[in-house]
Amino acid sequence: MNKAIIGKKLGMTQVFTADGTMIPVTVVQAGPCVVTQVKTVERDGYCAIQLGYGEVNKKRLNKPQTGHFTKSGLEPQKVVKEFKLENTQLKVGDKVLCDEFKPEEYVDITGTTKGHGFSGVIKRWGQHRLKETHGTGPVHREVGSVGANSSPSRVFPGQKMPGQFGVEQVTILNLKVIKVDTERNVLLIKGAIPGPKGSIVTVRNAVKK
Repeated sequence: MNKAIIGKKLGMTQVFTADGTMIPVTVVQAGPCVVTQVKTVERDGYCAIQLGYGEVNKKRLNKPQTGHFTKSGLEPQKVVKEFKLENTQLKVGDKVLCDEFKPEEYVDITGTTKGHGFSGVIKRWGQHRLKETHGTGPVHREVGSVGANSSPSRVFPGQKMPGQFGVEQVTILNLKVIKVDTERNVLLIKGAIPGPKGSIVTVRNAVKK
C-alpha cells in the first residue's frame, strides 16, 4: 500500500464523457486528513501511519484519546485509522489531501454495509420460497431442511440461517477514479461502494491491479 485516505460517502450521481457515455459515480469527500502518529520498527515493531479525519469536541473524548492528541499537539479527530504505508515520508501534523489520487487510477474502497436488521434466509442469502401447495404452509418463507435427522443428527457450522444482515466491513477492489476535485476535496469513483450516505470509508491504491 502506497497511499490511503479517510473519507465520507456523500452519495451517487453520474458524469458524461466527451463522446456522451454516461458513467455512474460515487461521490466521496476524501480528507483532509492529518497524520496523528507515525509508527516505526524500532519503537513499535512495524511501520505504519495513523490518520485522523473530522474534528470533534474534546468533551466527546475519553482520557486515553485526549492524552494521545495532547501528546501530538493536534486537534482531536473524530475518526482515527491506521495504514501500513510503504516508503512514506509523512510526519506528525502533515496533511493528506485528495490530490494523492489521480484520474484513471484504480483504488480499493473499504466501508461498512447498510444494516437490514434480523433477516430471513430469502433476503439474507437469496434462497427460494417453499412450495405454496400440498400442505407446506402456513409459512412459506421459512428456512427448509437444515440436515438429516438420523445422521449426522446435528446442524453443521456455517449453515445459512436467518440472522443479522448487513453492518459488516466490505472491501471493493479495483474501482476507477473518474475525477479529482481538489477545491472541494472530492473524489468521483466509478460504480457503487458499500455503506449508506454519510458513512465513513477508506480509499487506498489498488493492491491487486
